[in-house]
Amino acid sequence: MVATAPPAGPPLPGGADTAAITAGIAGWVGAAPLRGLVAHFGGDWPGGDLAAVLAGLDDFSARHWDFRGGRERPEAREPAFDPATAARVLAAAAALGLVRPRPPARPGYAHLVVLGGLAHACLRRVAYAAHLLRAGTRVTGEVAVLGSFRPLSPTEHAMLAAAGVAGCDTEVAALDAAVRLAFGVTGLAEQDGVDAGHPHHSWSSRTYRPVGTPPVRVLAAPSSEPDRRRAHTADTQRFWAEHVRLAPGDPVLLVTAPIYVPFQHCDALRTLAVPYGCRIETVGVDPALPDLATLPEPTLSPGRYLQEIRSAIRSMRALHATLRPA
Repeated sequence: MVATAPPAGPPLPGGADTAAITAGIAGWVGAAPLRGLVAHFGGDWPGGDLAAVLAGLDDFSARHWDFRGGRERPEAREPAFDPATAARVLAAAAALGLVRPRPPARPGYAHLVVLGGLAHACLRRVAYAAHLLRAGTRVTGEVAVLGSFRPLSPTEHAMLAAAGVAGCDTEVAALDAAVRLAFGVTGLAEQDGVDAGHPHHSWSSRTYRPVGTPPVRVLAAPSSEPDRRRAHTADTQRFWAEHVRLAPGDPVLLVTAPIYVPFQHCDALRTLAVPYGCRIETVGVDPALPDLATLPEPTLSPGRYLQEIRSAIRSMRALHATLRPA
């Protein structure tokens, strides 16, 4: 595999072309910054074909860069690194596309999708989507805001209270509050869902119709493995695709945070681009925008970046597995 420097945006093409996606995965995981990180943490580069390399990197990152241990991100432990290691990690994260935001490449999209997350991210990402629409980005379909019934942590409750947002117990409630705040809406146009008595099985859909913008739909997805875990990013993307008409070639813009762009872009290729033939572009919120100046932003540590480099590796492995013949 030839080591090539990855772009500062999404590491892979946006469409469903198998050869292009495979080349993009190979370029990202074979890039010099990732090789350097593996060597710095005492690892040997895995041999074999691309599937073997991805498996080896998944195993290595589980041993050295997994600070969550199956817990939610706010509960991850924070490793202590010496200054040289911290600098190396941050430089690699920047080269691998986890640091610098970039604006959307197109003037318009079929749909704009906002991915949920921690409470502060819910506020920032929805506000950024509203900013893009005000700045002239055209959306012919809908704005979809995707989350789950994940309970908010005490830290998230405190953050929302400091931002003047009350009455939210779950991620999707925080997203709903963010929509009402950013788009200036109150009354619902449509509402649907199923309360199955357990958050992993339940789902909800709430649609607003702000004046002068496309409809905004807030979706909470059920888990595809409800006996094991809550709904994750791929579940929410797949659930949305089942509720909207996606056509081959439709450009879809995903909004997240820069640190999550590589892994969530790959999830979207696997759950949206490959099965539906649409085109995916994934962008991170620009923290320098004046519209977002009053919203809280967490400090991202070297440990956080290593965790999300691992997330990207795992997402690329899952994506590559869907492309290989059975």
